[in-house]
Amino acid sequence: MTVLFGTSIPVGQANATLTGPGEGAARRTDATASACQTPAAAATQRPSEGSVHSWDLSTGVDGPGTRFVTFLAGCPLTCLYCHNPDTMRMRNGKRTSADDVIAEAGKYTRFISASGGGATISGGEPLLQPVFAGELLHRMKNDLGLHTALDTSGFLGARATDALLRDVDLVLLDIKSWDRETYKKVTGRPLEPTLDFARRLAGLGKEVHLRFVLVPGLTDARENIEGVASFAATLGNVSRVDVLPFHKLGESKWQALDMPFTLHDTPSPTAGQVAEAKALFAGHGLNAV
Repeated sequence: MTVLFGTSIPVGQANATLTGPGEGAARRTDATASACQTPAAAATQRPSEGSVHSWDLSTGVDGPGTRFVTFLAGCPLTCLYCHNPDTMRMRNGKRTSADDVIAEAGKYTRFISASGGGATISGGEPLLQPVFAGELLHRMKNDLGLHTALDTSGFLGARATDALLRDVDLVLLDIKSWDRETYKKVTGRPLEPTLDFARRLAGLGKEVHLRFVLVPGLTDARENIEGVASFAATLGNVSRVDVLPFHKLGESKWQALDMPFTLHDTPSPTAGQVAEAKALFAGHGLNAV
């Protein structure tokens, strides 16, 4: 069996080694029928397409169980520690139809379902392409019967319609800092739109896994972590907090793109620093892992 976990598959390099009898039947050959049945096509009056960077099968980092993860291209943030800077620009993706993505995911549905997994729409920032993201979520959930997750910074949360969110079972939401100046330094954008989106998700009762990247000398101040934790505890829908230690595994991608990686000299946090951050979240009644 070919091992796919953790390795992105560029669009056009489909791998069918896990395909079982009938599992590729999810492909819709009648684009017109698809256009009549899905929210995205209703909005655009044509079969949905978007800029896709790659897809992947992963376990443990993109939601529960084994997930079929679609990485959309383009992101309005410029995070200093981004480990996929090649997804920042939409032009770095390949124009791909929703039919093709669903057909690829359909090859693995039996395997994914057996693991208690599902499908995750990630990026880049998927809400930069809200119609296409909504199409994929709708069809992953309704055509393939998969648990769905949306991986987002929340900065473009206002673009997520209620219809899109109805097709989302779980939101993986990044809150990268509580201190506004630090957030702007890390991302190049303001924090408030993300907080507004988090409050909206709480009002809808949508389950959230919160992600917080611990960067020594940047996001690790106690008051910064306490601020994120205190806010998350007020929402009532955050079932898990992932404290993610900063790493430099994506530095080579920055170099390949001739982009300066300003955190070159920043160390990864120690196990003790990660444990302390988790304890601060747990002190607010949150399940920190």
